[in-house]
Amino acid sequence: MEELFWVLLIGAAVLWTAVIGAAVYAQKRQVDPSLERQARWFIIWGGAVIPTLLVGGLLAWGMVILRDITSDTGDLTVRVDGERWWWRVTYEGPEGDVVTANEIRIPVGQTALFRLTADDVIHSFWVPALGGKMDMIPGRETTLALTPQEVGNWGGLCAEFCGGAHALMRFDAIVMEPGDFEAWLAAEAAPAQVSEDDPGFAVFQEEGCGACHAVRGTDAAGPVGPDLTHVAAREKLGAGVYEMTPQNMALWITETHEMKPDIDMPPYPDLDGARLDALVAFLMSLDHAE
Repeated sequence: MEELFWVLLIGAAVLWTAVIGAAVYAQKRQVDPSLERQARWFIIWGGAVIPTLLVGGLLAWGMVILRDITSDTGDLTVRVDGERWWWRVTYEGPEGDVVTANEIRIPVGQTALFRLTADDVIHSFWVPALGGKMDMIPGRETTLALTPQEVGNWGGLCAEFCGGAHALMRFDAIVMEPGDFEAWLAAEAAPAQVSEDDPGFAVFQEEGCGACHAVRGTDAAGPVGPDLTHVAAREKLGAGVYEMTPQNMALWITETHEMKPDIDMPPYPDLDGARLDALVAFLMSLDHAE
């Protein structure tokens, strides 16, 4: 997409310079009736033929690049569903789907095909450093193919106003070396390591968290909210907004709507003391097994 931008910019600059230059030249040229035929050809070629060829060439170039980013094939396929106001992320693979949320990791130098949908209203998937945005429309699937060329965390966001917490609907877009990505995906596919006598897991069950959230490897299989199987392995909390720390996790549980207004998750202001500490410790333990 960066290449497309620069080509279009240079083409537009050439066209603008040529048209303005021709206008200035015509205005300053002394009127000479004997040159009427040459002037007519100057207008035809300079004002119609050459601009049409230039714009047509730019259009063809742009269509080729757009064809590439809307391809229906890739080295890996990632389904992303835009929710209010977070991202459900599913990696498709021959051994089954790997479900996560609010963080997208892809290997450098490989094409990731994103299959995009929306749960409620129109969202828009955009990683500015990697490519153009693509709308996510309820009841319809759109596709976007991205091939990152550099390792790093480039960050993404929703680029279509979608309601109250739209400005806080972000995600980490992390580009990794292929070997590191494969190791991460294998760890992400594994179930959580949870002890049945963990006091924090007991609080998790007592408060009904499993009705909305899934933790693979336990009986928590809620389909409503983000999958929490490896929530502590993510770099951010609250859909790319807050650092993943115990302090922020505690605030997210007790002051949810102050952290992110209008979201569906209810706050638990009465959860405090040892029970809150135990729940936070449990959630922060949901990392990748060493």
